[in-house]
Amino acid sequence: MEKIYIRCGYTDMRKQLNGLLDIIQYNFKLDPYSNSLFLFCGKRADRIKAVHYEGDGFCLLYKRYENGRLQWPRTGEEAKQISDQQLRWLLEGLNPEQPRRFKNGFRISLETLKIPRNTGKSDGFMV
Repeated sequence: MEKIYIRCGYTDMRKQLNGLLDIIQYNFKLDPYSNSLFLFCGKRADRIKAVHYEGDGFCLLYKRYENGRLQWPRTGEEAKQISDQQLRWLLEGLNPEQPRRFKNGFRISLETLKIPRNTGKSDGFMV
């Protein structure tokens, strides 16, 4: 796929393929026949729909998350282009704009690890 677009805000998940194609074509002025993936998220952020044209027809994918919710951008009613990496972050439950490696935010200090600080000796290691 050349490009990946997400619809910021939320989409009524009752919309079927033709309704989603209307959003792509008329609201966002994008070509649904392009080699792009278009993603839509519901209000509860626990399900997504994806639309992709495969050359001979459209593919409509639907996924419902059993545990957790997506960190879907909720600002505005716009189509936003994202990268492959941002898509992976989004599908893993991370914010595609500011992913955080640790959800609980804990930190490890050098003292906790008992790593000696650089004493000036040339042992080849710098901490």
